[in-house]
Amino acid sequence: MNNPITWFEIAAIDLERAKVFYTAVFNINFEYIEMPDDTKMYMFDGTPEAPGAMGALIHGKENTPNRDGTIIYFQCEDVAIEAGKVEAAGGKLLFPKTSIGEFGFISQLIDTEGNRIGLHSNA
Repeated sequence: MNNPITWFEIAAIDLERAKVFYTAVFNINFEYIEMPDDTKMYMFDGTPEAPGAMGALIHGKENTPNRDGTIIYFQCEDVAIEAGKVEAAGGKLLFPKTSIGEFGFISQLIDTEGNRIGLHSNA
């Protein structure tokens, strides 16, 4: 079985602020989508055929940012580049680029909404 993860949602209190943060750090595009029950989201640009899981920033009454649960790692060319953009974009860097041996490098941060996310690169 291949990796079973196909979709993720990152909770946001202020959806526009979250979009600005993720655009600044990762230089990615989003598509705005309104869902039932006053839920709004910005879907990360991509297609199901491309590498990586599809996902979105989401704002809704059932979605609460969290720094203590699951951590989603974003693939980077070099963790140091994205980690260097975090604080200027309004986030908080928890630890800088750190070696994890043969598995590459990681860093973790808190986004503008209070979610803990990770960065990963092979170099």
